[in-house]
Amino acid sequence: MEEGNGKPEEVANNNREEIFSEAVRAGKRTYFFDVKATRRNDYYLTITESKKRFNRDGKSFYEKHKVFLYKEDFEKFVEGLLSAVDYIKKNNPMMQEENKARSESEPETAMAENYTNIEFEDLDE
Repeated sequence: MEEGNGKPEEVANNNREEIFSEAVRAGKRTYFFDVKATRRNDYYLTITESKKRFNRDGKSFYEKHKVFLYKEDFEKFVEGLLSAVDYIKKNNPMMQEENKARSESEPETAMAENYTNIEFEDLDE
């Protein structure tokens, strides 16, 4: 790339800003959880959903959707996520059948999977 257009610096800054990355493969999708830092070294989270798609000519490409999550929203986001997941587990007939079958074969494991505790330290201290 030519110098002067800012792109080499942007690439260097993007590499410097990424602190942690976790990829979760789930069927046809991959979720990326990336912790990055702002110029002031404040951390935030990006969640990216990536799906492999194909053009009409058969060439593949990745369709990506990204969510930026900042520290002041962590607790509310997690509360909303857990609330929605809990609702699905309790009210989706397919989940109820799976949980019933699982609890009959592995009672302790099934019970443990129904509870998720996520706690965040007060980041403003």
